[in-house]
Amino acid sequence: MDLTATKRSIGNATKLRQKGYLPAIAYNKETNIPVSVELRAFDRVFRSQGTSRVIDLNIDGQAEEVLVKAVHMNKRTRLPQHVDFYILTAGQKVDVDVKIDFVGIPIGVRNGGMADVQRREVRVNILPRLIPGTIEVDVNHLKINDSMHMTDIISLLPAEAEVLEELERTIIAIVPPRVETEPTDTDELAAAEPEVIGAKADDEDGDDSEQ
Repeated sequence: MDLTATKRSIGNATKLRQKGYLPAIAYNKETNIPVSVELRAFDRVFRSQGTSRVIDLNIDGQAEEVLVKAVHMNKRTRLPQHVDFYILTAGQKVDVDVKIDFVGIPIGVRNGGMADVQRREVRVNILPRLIPGTIEVDVNHLKINDSMHMTDIISLLPAEAEVLEELERTIIAIVPPRVETEPTDTDELAAAEPEVIGAKADDEDGDDSEQ
């Protein structure tokens, strides 16, 4: 997906933001280029590509394949303030997180269990052009007390991908439903007496009269 960028001078970040542009940097071990991108255009591309899909960044007519390495957000407005683009080198593999998309409703969930999702991404080392957008994992067959691990999804990745995770790491487990215990007499008595917020536990002077 294409995104247009323009080289910029250092120190004009505030003015750029006021005009609807986003200051950014395009870099790797050999280069470091301050650029700006149109905020709306970046938002559209980032929603599609995220941090694991290649973006064709056109810097003043020069095309570079990049990945979004980091997006710095304004904590108050939650708007992007700065973007780091990592320029890829031809033939160089990269470490990226690939989203795991769980498909279906496990049998165990339909029978009252709960799905405990422990990982929603898998980190791999792979050539940029082979990075999958997501991997779809069918969980329909999982019963209560069943689980899936990294080893179960390797076959869903490109053959060239190297998984950078513990292969026995659990990604999803179907756990039994919680068993609610019967309330005791003490619990029922405690529940019948409402807590008064701000009141003292014991009246120090023993005076029950209104003031």
